[in-house]
Amino acid sequence: MKTLTLYTRERCHLCDVAKEALEQVRSTEPFELLVVDLDHEAPAEKRAAYDWDVPVLELDGRKIMKHRVDEARLLRLIRESEA
Repeated sequence: MKTLTLYTRERCHLCDVAKEALEQVRSTEPFELLVVDLDHEAPAEKRAAYDWDVPVLELDGRKIMKHRVDEARLLRLIRESEA
């Protein structure tokens, strides 16, 4: 099973929208979802890299999207990574 990590912040509307999109995708293609608060839980290097880009989505540790989740693209990326 693939692991997706969503880097978020408190009071981030785009983060809430991204979470909803991820749940839609997960209903079709199961994956493990880790949600990491960039300000309180993320390592310093992630805070520095993603400071102005939240939400950021990683697939198995590789950054694949920022700001918005493209559900069709995400499904394709998950399926390609399993092949």
